[in-house]
Amino acid sequence: MNQILQLIQKENLTKEDLTYLIGLAGEEREFFLRETGKKYVETLGNKVYFRGLVEFSNYCTKDCYYCGIRKGNAKAERYDIDDEAILQAARFAHEHNYGSMVLQSGERSDEKFTKRITQLIKKIKEATQGELGITISLGEQTEETYREWFEAGAHRYLLRIESSNKELYYKIHPQDDNHNFEKRLNCIKTLQKVGFQTGTGVMIGLPFQTFEQLADDLLFFKEMNIDMVGMGPFIEHSETPLYAHKDKLWPLQRRFDVALNMIAALRLLMPDINIAAATALQAIDKMGREKALRYGANIIMPNITPTLHRKDYQLYENKPCTDEGAEDCGNCMSIRVEMAGREIGYNEWGDSSHFFNRQEQNKK
Repeated sequence: MNQILQLIQKENLTKEDLTYLIGLAGEEREFFLRETGKKYVETLGNKVYFRGLVEFSNYCTKDCYYCGIRKGNAKAERYDIDDEAILQAARFAHEHNYGSMVLQSGERSDEKFTKRITQLIKKIKEATQGELGITISLGEQTEETYREWFEAGAHRYLLRIESSNKELYYKIHPQDDNHNFEKRLNCIKTLQKVGFQTGTGVMIGLPFQTFEQLADDLLFFKEMNIDMVGMGPFIEHSETPLYAHKDKLWPLQRRFDVALNMIAALRLLMPDINIAAATALQAIDKMGREKALRYGANIIMPNITPTLHRKDYQLYENKPCTDEGAEDCGNCMSIRVEMAGREIGYNEWGDSSHFFNRQEQNKK
């Protein structure tokens, strides 16, 4: 246990350190998670922030090998929620003191889509008197589009890399102009340039993946100076090409355990960033998101997508909470946060401290 305590107090964790922490099991793992959780509260406090999540469309131009809403999945039930329903969800989040919401969809970059999003962001700001924070997760776009959305009122952007290892990236994506590793990296840099609080993330427990690669993912977040991270266990979907490699997967429980190790290790590596408790954790363990909040996560996302369409945003199978209404989900999340020994920062945007520290460093 002394080695673990030393690593928890260490200022600059190496790849070797991180690989060791990610792979912990048994009593050593429990000790690591518990002690990291204590340090996290000392650093960031007890608050957890809500992001009301609206998954408003599952139309996508990408054909990622792991994703249930990939363009090539003819069995996916496609939907696109109209603007008024999205605005109703935004009003719900505002009236229930969530502080922030997230707009997420399949990836599109056509002008009809980008202009719609610009107007939608403006309408949300107007409908909530500018008080509701807006995070968007809408894929790769031009700098002009990112700037337009930022100026319209969105201030946080999540663009997951899924793996920072280029070789592994092309095992889970087609290798073509529409799935280009360097383009995705450049988009993350462009988001930072435009002024967004910038987030990314990875899947944990992919076929072919190693602890060393996961350690590199954590170091990638630090090297890229990322403000927020959303990462969780990989859960296979039967209507995807990657399903052919299901025999190479770790057991679900192992994927879950390593995901919590990753969250705790990242909290040590980057103490001031925002880390989300991913929904995929709850797909494996009913208390998955609460456990993430105990050991390093400080963001949780109640789903406020109209219930009719929740079941159709299936990036992976066995997704939880697809039959709940927004009110049910919010109440459930409140209880979960309490059970984790945390408190909700109502009416707060819960911005990343790292972002403001990064801004200060850039001025020097």
